[in-house]
Amino acid sequence: MIAEGIITELNKDTANYSKIVDDVVRIEKKIFPKHESLSKSFCEELRKKNAGLVYAYVNGEVAGYAMYSWPSSLFALITKLAVKEKYRRQGYGEALLRAAILKCQSRNIQRISLHVDPSRIPAVDLYKKLGFRIDCLVAKYYSADRDAYRMYLEFGTSE
Repeated sequence: MIAEGIITELNKDTANYSKIVDDVVRIEKKIFPKHESLSKSFCEELRKKNAGLVYAYVNGEVAGYAMYSWPSSLFALITKLAVKEKYRRQGYGEALLRAAILKCQSRNIQRISLHVDPSRIPAVDLYKKLGFRIDCLVAKYYSADRDAYRMYLEFGTSE
C-alpha cells in the first residue's frame, strides 16, 4: 500500500520544481508516442491557470503523475495519467487518479472526462473501478489506426 502524503500537487513553490518537471517530461517521452506526448509543451501546459498536476514521489524520483484541467466551471478533463513501469501495479495510478479527481471536485465541477486507448485494458479497468463510464468510441482519436474510449465520471446527479 502507498504511504500517506506521497501524492503531492505540483506548484511553483514546490521544492525541486525543475527536477520534478524534468522527471515528468522524461516519463512523458518514454510512455507516450511522440504525437501524443506533451513533453515539448509541458512547461507551457503547467503555466495555464486552469490546469494542475499531482505526482507520486518515491525513492527520490517521480514514480508517476496525473495532469488535469477544467476548461469550464462545470467540466474537467484528466489529460494525462502515467506511472513508470517499475512502479506499476502498486497502487500509484489509482492514488494519482483519486487525487486528480479530488482536485477537480474541489472546484465543484459536475463531470470529468478522459480518453483512453481501448487496448490499454489495465487503464480502462482502473477508470471503471473509480466510477468512470464509457461514453463512446472515438474513431481515429490517437492516429489513423488507434481509437479511444471517451469516458466520464459524473457528480451531483441521481442516476
